[in-house]
Amino acid sequence: MERLDGGSAVPAHLAGGIVALGNFDGFHLGHQAVVARAVERARAERRPALVATFDPHPVRHFRPDAEPFRLTTLDQRARLFAQAGADAMVVFHFDAALAALTADAFVAERLVDALRVGGVVTGEDFTFGHAKSGDIATLRRSAEAAGFSVDTVGAVMLDGEPVSSTRIRAALRGGDMRGAARLLTRPYAIQGVVQHGDKLGRTIGYPTANLDMGPYLRPAYGIYAVRGRLSDGRVLDGAANLGIRPTFDPPKELLEPHFFDFAGDLYGQPIEVELIEWLRPEAKFDGLDALVAQMDRDCARARELLAR
Repeated sequence: MERLDGGSAVPAHLAGGIVALGNFDGFHLGHQAVVARAVERARAERRPALVATFDPHPVRHFRPDAEPFRLTTLDQRARLFAQAGADAMVVFHFDAALAALTADAFVAERLVDALRVGGVVTGEDFTFGHAKSGDIATLRRSAEAAGFSVDTVGAVMLDGEPVSSTRIRAALRGGDMRGAARLLTRPYAIQGVVQHGDKLGRTIGYPTANLDMGPYLRPAYGIYAVRGRLSDGRVLDGAANLGIRPTFDPPKELLEPHFFDFAGDLYGQPIEVELIEWLRPEAKFDGLDALVAQMDRDCARARELLAR
């Protein structure tokens, strides 16, 4: 799938496309409905299907000191969009210049001049332009003048409430991984490159593949049953500590998956770790023997859960 810069002219073969427009962080059920509508229309009208997203997230631009909150990286979104049938991903770089564009200017410069859209599909609550001055009514007026169509998708409901990234973040912070997975339609997953650590795990029989949490939202600290996906396609079951390792000094925030029955070298390799279920909070132990005994119990429970 092609990845396009939202500030540059679209290639000729992708002009006139149907563009799903939104942030799509997490690509949950609601986002999937918007993209599915865009892909359906594109196929029916024999047009390209594009998904436009914003990076960094607008919140990061306006509140640079905000705690990490991302649910997906651009690479993860690109893969998910491709799986949903999109032909290309458009990335609007959210900076001061983009933030200053009026709603009308955003439509004229980014949608019409750069993307040459044939149609836009977005959520009913989508806002855009300087100070969120544009809404769906604004978009429809501009679209009528410019000659492209606008289609909107209402909120997707689950258990009587709208599906939203805010709801997913609350579930993750509360350790409700299965609840978050129902809204996402897949387990919450953290992708990164395995880094060298202090190698304490291998000395106690539990080597780990350490990942920095980067821009990802921090779910509840604790021990998880996890599933790792390697770049070569292999899938590994395991257990992981996510947090600051209170038994060791100095504290250091990491995601540390230990994969069962695996002895390979993963240093420097990209992996994706799915957090399947939260088992317990982090704890500080009086010595390595107590820590290892608890890790034995954690891994046995994780194996049982993942085997179901």
